[in-house]
Amino acid sequence: MNQREADVDVLIVGMGPVGAALAQLLNRHGTTTMVIDKATEIFMAPRAIALDNEALRVLQMCGLEDDAFDKIAIPEVRMHSPLFGQYSRAVTAGAIDGHPKLVTFFQPQLERVLRDRLVASPCVTVALGTSLVSLLQVDDGVMADLVADTGETRQIKARYVVGADGANSLVRRLLGQEFKGKTFAEDWLVVDAKRVPRPIDHVEFICDPRRPTPHMVAPGGRQRWEFKLNPGETREEMERPETVARLLRPWTEGQHIEIERVAVYRFHARVAERFSAGRVFLVGDAAHITPPFVGQGLVAGLRDVANLAWKLSWVCQGRASESLLNSYDQERRPHVKAMIDLAKMMGRLVMPSNHAAAFLTHGVMSALTRVPRLRRLFENLEIKPPNRFKHGFFIKAERCARLRHGEQMPQVWLRSPYTAEVMLSDDALGTGLVMVGFGVDPSAGLSADLAEAWSACGGGFVQINPRGKAAQPSALPLWEDLGGSLMPTAVPVGWVAIVRPDKVVVHDGPCTEAPRLIRQVLALMSPSNLRLTSAPALTGALH
Repeated sequence: MNQREADVDVLIVGMGPVGAALAQLLNRHGTTTMVIDKATEIFMAPRAIALDNEALRVLQMCGLEDDAFDKIAIPEVRMHSPLFGQYSRAVTAGAIDGHPKLVTFFQPQLERVLRDRLVASPCVTVALGTSLVSLLQVDDGVMADLVADTGETRQIKARYVVGADGANSLVRRLLGQEFKGKTFAEDWLVVDAKRVPRPIDHVEFICDPRRPTPHMVAPGGRQRWEFKLNPGETREEMERPETVARLLRPWTEGQHIEIERVAVYRFHARVAERFSAGRVFLVGDAAHITPPFVGQGLVAGLRDVANLAWKLSWVCQGRASESLLNSYDQERRPHVKAMIDLAKMMGRLVMPSNHAAAFLTHGVMSALTRVPRLRRLFENLEIKPPNRFKHGFFIKAERCARLRHGEQMPQVWLRSPYTAEVMLSDDALGTGLVMVGFGVDPSAGLSADLAEAWSACGGGFVQINPRGKAAQPSALPLWEDLGGSLMPTAVPVGWVAIVRPDKVVVHDGPCTEAPRLIRQVLALMSPSNLRLTSAPALTGALH
């Protein structure tokens, strides 16, 4: 069994937005992939509703254009108290890295766009109406038993398996992973509706201890409310049409509106013990679930797949050793925990347990907003943990470093000096590992052998010049920094940086040090490093 050749490089279990995004990224890296889902159709009710600039950047990496799906940019998030009025807010207008800071969207539409892109993908096979039954991990792959909704069974062998199968993940259970964390005692009623007579253009949290209520706008004339259930209220009672109508009366003005979804759910804050075990990985809700107060549920899953996809591809294609895969859990789990802690803190602000707690919490927040520095922490979202790695696949920054290692390189608008084409820098850098030269050819000082070794590891070269610098004929992709936010703001002319496919900075330094920087990164990817952490064989069955 161990000697059987793998049918695919990667098997993805689950084709929600996270699984579909992972499949799209693997396809762009040329990695053979099979993605399965027990459902045959997209679940059409709205679920996730918010994306931040980081999530939009990942979708850009998936190849989605800015207008690929409908979005509403949210200018601000307001927090209202019946005692103190608007006691706090977050300013979400503007853009970061070429994308709005915060948008709302319609999840079924995004899922449809991602799936449609996979139809013509040469490297991806989609099997809907197909469920995972069991996994067996062997020396050189994972044997997966599958069953179709027709009753037909089959076994495939994948080099790696990724569980993107949600909070009740079978993959996680087959791994024997505990899902540690807290299930909040509070239940909430979520209502999605259309054709509301008084639409809003922002997000608001009505922090009334009698009935905390987040309320937000969404594309297609939609709005969403979340109503906290009080003690003694039941799911059946709250989901009745007359109850929903009563709760919505302050916004409907007695008019009929179209209700798309009504459901009671309970918040969770949980994180798997590890996001990987041997050749099996967890992403999205299979690895972590978070309360919705900072809109990071789907965002976190998209961060997962951006981090994991290129690593799986590089290992499958022999460009890096298996030790590279250890960095997925090392990089992602600490940030996930930090975001969940932030969501729980924001939840305490939104859903005070009683009037005394509301008076104290909202009164203190109202007072703190009068201190400029503290007000900026909330208004400018400075309390949001940066997606910056303390440990992982990057070289520890030297004293002269100008860019943050272990963090994404800022994305800017670039222009071709030859064709006047304008694009965002992530698109200009491409899908590979790249050495960027700022105002200099980064390959100029490399020996032929070193340049060949870099190419064999999927490395390329790009030159970005300051705006207005005369363009010399070059065999490299050459771009001009339109806004001047990279040079000289971030780096000087004559600087180079090595950037991962997920646009995280691995190394940087003066161009005279380019050969050394490349050798250090090649050593980091070398098969001589520690191999993939061994794990016991996985066995399991769905009964």
